[in-house]
Amino acid sequence: MPSSANPFTAPSRKPVLIVLHGEHSSPGRIGRLLRELGAPLDIRRPRFGDPLPETMADHSGAVFFGGPMSANDEEDWLKREIDWIGAPLKEQKPFLGICLGAQLLARHLGHRVESHPEGRVEVGYYPIRPTQRGHSLCDCAFPTRVYQWHREGFDCPNGAVLLAEGEDFEAQAIQVGDKAFGFQFHPDVTYAMICKWTVTALERMEQPGAQKRERHIDGWFQYDGAVARWTSAFLSRWLGPADCAGRAFAAAE
Repeated sequence: MPSSANPFTAPSRKPVLIVLHGEHSSPGRIGRLLRELGAPLDIRRPRFGDPLPETMADHSGAVFFGGPMSANDEEDWLKREIDWIGAPLKEQKPFLGICLGAQLLARHLGHRVESHPEGRVEVGYYPIRPTQRGHSLCDCAFPTRVYQWHREGFDCPNGAVLLAEGEDFEAQAIQVGDKAFGFQFHPDVTYAMICKWTVTALERMEQPGAQKRERHIDGWFQYDGAVARWTSAFLSRWLGPADCAGRAFAAAE
């Protein structure tokens, strides 16, 4: 069942489908901002048996979040998620994949998701380079340093437009059609999430290319303001006005 909306914001949209991959995962900042935009959250965890809807008729959009598994794993539930992404693409409904979710979008497009050839990871705050299309995505400057937590990535799939690129992993943000997006980085992350991840997965900070815990914390205070402003502006454009939530999010010129 959809979770209740922010009591201070009158719901004026169909729910946004939220797909989480951890038993105790949270939609973080993305969930809060969607509620502020008047969108209730329909939170589902297919990994733990929750079904996905057959169509997007009862939802105004879908967000697939990250997780500890690989996009190349062979579990049936993961394959079903990859196949299901065809529903919002076909129905021209807003779709957003974050980290693992972006990789699942790439897999749906028939593209490879791979580890770095030198075993490097991105765990911490890293610079990215927005493309011209990325800069014109919404009325806010695209952030140039973002929070990452992944060991696999992909380059830009056929049929997608590159919005931002990185050094170790090329595709940091892509757009597919008018309404589907994939972000390798984590605009959803909150300070509490960073504190938790860097304690419960301390070993990740020992991998090649990863940053030490103190740099994660310092990075939050240095860079999160720009990420927060951009994420709010992006989601407002992504969903569109409440009275015409089905309108196409035209591709950036």
